[in-house]
Amino acid sequence: MDYDFLYEVADGVATLTLNRPEVLNALTFEVYAQLRDLFERLRADDTVRAVVLTGAGDAFCSGGDVHAIIGELLKRDMRDHLAFTRMTGAVVQNMRQLDKPIIAALNGMTAGAGAVLALASDLRIASERARFAFLFTKVGLTGADMGAGYLLPRIVGLGRAFELLLLGDTIDAATAERFGLVNRVVPHDELLGAAREWARRLASGPALAVAMTKRMINNELALDLNAAVEAEAQAQALLLMGADHRRFYEAFTNKAKPEWIGR
Repeated sequence: MDYDFLYEVADGVATLTLNRPEVLNALTFEVYAQLRDLFERLRADDTVRAVVLTGAGDAFCSGGDVHAIIGELLKRDMRDHLAFTRMTGAVVQNMRQLDKPIIAALNGMTAGAGAVLALASDLRIASERARFAFLFTKVGLTGADMGAGYLLPRIVGLGRAFELLLLGDTIDAATAERFGLVNRVVPHDELLGAAREWARRLASGPALAVAMTKRMINNELALDLNAAVEAEAQAQALLLMGADHRRFYEAFTNKAKPEWIGR
């Protein structure tokens, strides 16, 4: 299928590269729709077991294209505006509902909707050159967009989320790491290699265990402790009966490395 971004699969890892470097990989209506549909299709694609999301050139993603989206939306009515914001939210929903890990390799400016795409990923590795900005209030919009008001407090805490979403200031990679916004900062030239190394590790591991871990973390965000412990008990009981866990035991007994089959 043709996309307005680069897409390749190798060794179970899909690499998705936003590819409008001349505008810092700003998003268009078409790219939003393609991302929404791709992350939904990936649920059933057994050739992909992990995803790397990055940007071409000097930026990860600067957010929505000012002219292609904002200028166009100003000509439209409330129904069209709501259809658009629901579509952008569906991108994040499909990323979170994908039972496969998504690693964001943040190579430069990560702003607006681009920052929310980073939030919606499971792991975030930043280049030392990366910068981050939740710009929404600076353009007269709510900082709670595409799920940012839900995801950001859970990643950096309520106080930092208020700071980032209310002020909209730009922070550098070191500050993002200190805030807990990114997992790791690496030299720029090592970024994609580091992201793909994590992705390959996850793709070659026990896929069902990885998928269940992501699903449980997502589900438990809305549970109290008692409900979470019971949900984990049920999930773990299922995996204790799984083929991969049996393969671990047999390999351990034979002093060998387990060969995972994702079941």
